[in-house]
Amino acid sequence: MSSAVKPPAAQTTSVLSADTVRAARARMAGKIIVTPTVYSEALSQATKATVYLKLELMQHTGAFKARGAIAKLSTLTDAQKKAGVIAMSAGNHAQGVAYHASKLGIPATIVMPQGTPFVKIRKTRDYGATVLLEGETLVEAANYAEKLAAEKGYTFIHPYNDPEVIAGQGTLGFEMLEAVPELDTIIVPIGGGGLITGVALAAKAIKPSINIIGVEPELYPSMSNALNGTNRPCTGATIAEGIAVQTAGETSVPYVRELVSKVVTVTETSIERAIAMLATKGKTVSEGAGAAPLAAMLEYPDLFAGKTVGLVVSGGNVDARMLSSVLMRDLVRERQVLTLNIEMPDKPGQLHAVSGICAEEGANVLEVIHSRFALDLSARSARLGITIETRDEDHAKQVMDRIRMSGFKLSLRDPNEE
Repeated sequence: MSSAVKPPAAQTTSVLSADTVRAARARMAGKIIVTPTVYSEALSQATKATVYLKLELMQHTGAFKARGAIAKLSTLTDAQKKAGVIAMSAGNHAQGVAYHASKLGIPATIVMPQGTPFVKIRKTRDYGATVLLEGETLVEAANYAEKLAAEKGYTFIHPYNDPEVIAGQGTLGFEMLEAVPELDTIIVPIGGGGLITGVALAAKAIKPSINIIGVEPELYPSMSNALNGTNRPCTGATIAEGIAVQTAGETSVPYVRELVSKVVTVTETSIERAIAMLATKGKTVSEGAGAAPLAAMLEYPDLFAGKTVGLVVSGGNVDARMLSSVLMRDLVRERQVLTLNIEMPDKPGQLHAVSGICAEEGANVLEVIHSRFALDLSARSARLGITIETRDEDHAKQVMDRIRMSGFKLSLRDPNEE
């Protein structure tokens, strides 16, 4: 589903501007990585566009959030630094604050929702922060963090509703257009809206004609709700947990309305496909939030065909188990891994015959389950469940046709039944 951004009713009056982003960039010089913006021939061919990847996953902490963290921390007074800082985050903002606070000798406490991926919790602790798990959602974690800030005198660093954080995040917009001036579209993932606000301010200062497209998970259309006055549910388990935000940042909404061409939502299937495509074709390991811009290209191909598109690959802190699952699911989706149910006479040599066909046709056998006790079969029959890996859908059809031609009754197991 897409959401055309409404035209501005009036010029925004907040303190943010391209000059704010430039000032943050000057403060951050030498403290963050100027990440590369690289052309991807494979993704360009797959999407029928000219695709460049802004590899923010190459930041020290694996995500763009390190920019906003140091931009904010560099404005603190000595008294604020001594008292310490607190933040709430599902992971990447947490790591950015923890990393840069440690470098500056500032005590940091991070409140993370329960259910945050283990890899993000572990890395945040490794950077020296005290991690507290509180609440089921970012909202609940934020409420607890704000309560602690008031009680203990910490400076609260919001991940997307703080002008200095937004300015720091937006610096990557300058870098993208300096690296690739011919970009005519930039696709940015949206959680609270801080990143897209900063990027839009920077990019449009250099190239006013550029289109900025935002992308949200279909399960969390918080910015779409804010722009259109709707109240669609923002709930559910998403693989893009880094942008699973229930309420868009109030600081960002007027800027998004004014500067962003369109906000689209993408399905979980599209995000999974994008993670797999980035890994297999783009040779880039991204988390769900980082893959959302490519998911938008996959779900709305006509919107981007023929365009020169920059994708903000915003984070690479993906859980290894989740990545493995997504890659295997993509093989199943593309019919490169499939399970065949084969009915056969219960006599010696039948399993050997089927495995021999697979070997001759170049299919790799991954798993075999041999059952004699299915009550819908004759007592003289057996059912073989065999999972195979093939080159592609045509190869899979070739293998199945050969098995059928050899006299076996075959059906393809529906992966939705697993």
